[in-house]
Amino acid sequence: MNNNKSKFSFGLNIGSSSVLLVFVLLCLVFFAALSIISANADNKLSQKVLERTTAYYEACNEAELALAELDNALVDTYRNTADKTAYFSKAGHEKSYSFPISDLQTLNVTVEIKYPATNDDTFYQITSWKVITNETISE
Repeated sequence: MNNNKSKFSFGLNIGSSSVLLVFVLLCLVFFAALSIISANADNKLSQKVLERTTAYYEACNEAELALAELDNALVDTYRNTADKTAYFSKAGHEKSYSFPISDLQTLNVTVEIKYPATNDDTFYQITSWKVITNETISE
Protein backbone atom coordinates (compact mmCIF):
# COMPACT_ATOMS: atom_id res chain seq x y z
CA MET A 1 0.00 0.00 0.00
CA ASN A 2 1.25 3.27 -1.00
CA ASN A 3 0.03 6.01 1.28
CA ASN A 4 2.34 8.58 -0.14
CA LYS A 5 -0.06 9.63 -2.82
CA SER A 6 -0.98 13.21 -2.28
CA LYS A 7 -4.42 14.38 -3.05
CA PHE A 8 -4.24 17.51 -5.13
CA SER A 9 -7.36 19.06 -6.55
CA PHE A 10 -7.09 21.79 -9.14
CA GLY A 11 -10.83 22.74 -9.16
CA LEU A 12 -12.39 25.82 -7.68
CA ASN A 13 -13.35 25.51 -4.09
CA ILE A 14 -16.43 27.67 -3.89
CA GLY A 15 -18.06 27.61 -0.53
CA SER A 16 -21.66 28.20 0.32
CA SER A 17 -20.91 31.76 1.47
CA SER A 18 -19.51 32.63 -1.98
CA VAL A 19 -22.58 31.18 -3.71
CA LEU A 20 -24.80 33.17 -1.37
CA LEU A 21 -22.80 36.34 -2.09
CA VAL A 22 -23.15 35.85 -5.86
CA PHE A 23 -26.91 35.24 -5.47
CA VAL A 24 -27.35 38.39 -3.35
CA LEU A 25 -25.40 40.48 -5.85
CA LEU A 26 -27.53 39.18 -8.73
CA CYS A 27 -30.67 40.01 -6.76
CA LEU A 28 -29.41 43.53 -6.05
CA VAL A 29 -28.61 44.12 -9.71
CA PHE A 30 -32.03 42.79 -10.74
CA PHE A 31 -33.88 44.99 -8.24
CA ALA A 32 -31.80 48.02 -9.23
CA ALA A 33 -32.75 47.48 -12.88
CA LEU A 34 -36.43 47.15 -11.90
CA SER A 35 -36.19 50.35 -9.87
CA ILE A 36 -34.74 52.26 -12.82
CA ILE A 37 -37.44 50.96 -15.16
CA SER A 38 -40.18 51.79 -12.65
CA ALA A 39 -38.81 55.29 -12.03
CA ASN A 40 -38.66 55.94 -15.78
CA ALA A 41 -42.27 54.80 -16.22
CA ASP A 42 -43.39 56.96 -13.29
CA ASN A 43 -41.60 59.97 -14.79
CA LYS A 44 -43.34 59.49 -18.16
CA LEU A 45 -46.73 59.12 -16.45
CA SER A 46 -46.10 62.24 -14.36
CA GLN A 47 -45.30 64.23 -17.50
CA LYS A 48 -48.52 63.07 -19.17
CA VAL A 49 -50.55 63.98 -16.08
CA LEU A 50 -48.84 67.38 -15.96
CA GLU A 51 -49.67 68.08 -19.62
CA ARG A 52 -53.27 66.91 -19.17
CA THR A 53 -53.79 68.97 -16.02
CA THR A 54 -52.25 72.06 -17.60
CA ALA A 55 -54.48 71.72 -20.66
CA TYR A 56 -57.57 71.26 -18.46
CA TYR A 57 -56.84 74.37 -16.41
CA GLU A 58 -56.10 76.40 -19.54
CA ALA A 59 -59.54 75.41 -20.84
CA CYS A 60 -61.05 76.36 -17.46
CA ASN A 61 -59.37 79.77 -17.66
CA GLU A 62 -60.79 80.29 -21.15
CA ALA A 63 -64.22 79.33 -19.85
CA GLU A 64 -63.96 81.78 -16.97
CA LEU A 65 -62.97 84.55 -19.39
CA ALA A 66 -65.95 83.72 -21.61
CA LEU A 67 -68.26 83.79 -18.59
CA ALA A 68 -66.86 87.17 -17.55
CA GLU A 69 -67.57 88.51 -21.05
CA LEU A 70 -71.07 87.02 -20.88
CA ASP A 71 -71.63 88.65 -17.51
CA ASN A 72 -70.60 92.06 -18.87
CA ALA A 73 -72.83 91.61 -21.91
CA LEU A 74 -75.79 90.62 -19.71
CA VAL A 75 -75.26 93.67 -17.50
CA ASP A 76 -75.35 95.90 -20.58
CA THR A 77 -78.42 94.11 -21.92
CA TYR A 78 -80.17 94.45 -18.55
CA ARG A 79 -79.46 98.17 -18.42
CA ASN A 80 -80.56 98.76 -22.04
CA THR A 81 -83.85 96.84 -21.97
CA ALA A 82 -87.12 97.95 -20.46
CA ASP A 83 -88.58 94.65 -19.31
CA LYS A 84 -88.03 90.93 -18.85
CA THR A 85 -89.34 89.97 -22.30
CA ALA A 86 -87.02 92.35 -24.11
CA TYR A 87 -84.11 91.15 -21.94
CA PHE A 88 -84.66 87.49 -22.82
CA SER A 89 -85.25 88.26 -26.49
CA LYS A 90 -81.77 89.85 -26.65
CA ALA A 91 -79.95 87.57 -24.23
CA GLY A 92 -81.67 84.25 -24.81
CA HIS A 93 -82.39 81.65 -22.14
CA GLU A 94 -79.30 79.47 -22.36
CA LYS A 95 -75.73 79.65 -23.66
CA SER A 96 -73.29 76.81 -24.32
CA TYR A 97 -69.53 77.02 -24.74
CA SER A 98 -66.94 74.45 -25.81
CA PHE A 99 -63.22 74.71 -25.08
CA PRO A 100 -60.75 72.14 -26.43
CA ILE A 101 -58.56 70.37 -23.90
CA SER A 102 -56.88 67.93 -26.27
CA ASP A 103 -57.62 66.19 -29.56
CA LEU A 104 -59.94 63.82 -27.73
CA GLN A 105 -61.46 65.96 -24.98
CA THR A 106 -63.47 69.16 -24.76
CA LEU A 107 -64.69 71.20 -21.81
CA ASN A 108 -68.40 71.96 -22.27
CA VAL A 109 -69.98 74.72 -20.20
CA THR A 110 -73.70 75.48 -20.25
CA VAL A 111 -75.28 78.41 -18.46
CA GLU A 112 -78.88 79.38 -17.86
CA ILE A 113 -79.59 83.09 -18.37
CA LYS A 114 -81.49 84.66 -15.49
CA TYR A 115 -83.36 87.91 -15.12
CA PRO A 116 -82.15 89.52 -11.88
CA ALA A 117 -84.82 90.57 -9.40
CA THR A 118 -82.46 93.15 -7.89
CA ASN A 119 -79.24 94.78 -9.04
CA ASP A 120 -77.19 92.45 -6.80
CA ASP A 121 -78.55 89.20 -8.29
CA THR A 122 -76.59 87.09 -10.72
CA PHE A 123 -77.32 87.15 -14.43
CA TYR A 124 -76.65 83.49 -15.10
CA GLN A 125 -76.31 80.12 -13.41
CA ILE A 126 -73.87 77.43 -14.53
CA THR A 127 -75.90 74.31 -15.23
CA SER A 128 -73.15 72.14 -16.69
CA TRP A 129 -69.36 72.10 -16.48
CA LYS A 130 -68.01 68.83 -17.78
CA VAL A 131 -65.32 67.21 -19.87
CA ILE A 132 -66.60 65.39 -22.96
CA THR A 133 -64.67 62.76 -24.89
CA ASN A 134 -64.89 63.58 -28.61
CA GLU A 135 -63.95 60.23 -30.15
CA THR A 136 -63.21 56.72 -29.07
CA ILE A 137 -59.62 55.63 -29.44
CA SER A 138 -59.30 53.01 -32.17
CA GLU A 139 -56.87 50.22 -31.51
